[in-house]
Amino acid sequence: MKIIKIEDIKGTEREVHFNCGMISNRILLESDGMGFTLTKTEIPAGDWRRWYYKKHLESCYCVSGKGVINDIWAGAYHNIEPGTTYVLDKHDDHRFKAETDVVLICVFNPPLTGQEVHQKDGSYKVESSYRKNAIWRLGR
Repeated sequence: MKIIKIEDIKGTEREVHFNCGMISNRILLESDGMGFTLTKTEIPAGDWRRWYYKKHLESCYCVSGKGVINDIWAGAYHNIEPGTTYVLDKHDDHRFKAETDVVLICVFNPPLTGQEVHQKDGSYKVESSYRKNAIWRLGR
């Protein structure tokens, strides 16, 4: 059993800062052996950014704040507020706007190794040794 506190992540390599002011606290990584990544992601108000995880599936639960997610492929917009989960189950190309400071709890599959940052196209590069097995299981 592991007990992980966000306060213990602060100031370590598991606290990843992005140039837009976003912070990703990497709670569980590939090295933890769970087969997925769990993060606490903090997005500052006003940020409007495109994300496109071509090689990762992601699900996000909104803990606090308000935002809008734009499903680029469908042209749809959805309000995100506390208690709302959005699921990117088809590697959905999307944009997210934080109307207020937003805190999300996010799950990634395949798991992240830890220091991934978004590439120009909004995706993460897959560094994971878990990748081949995860992609095979997902049929992708």
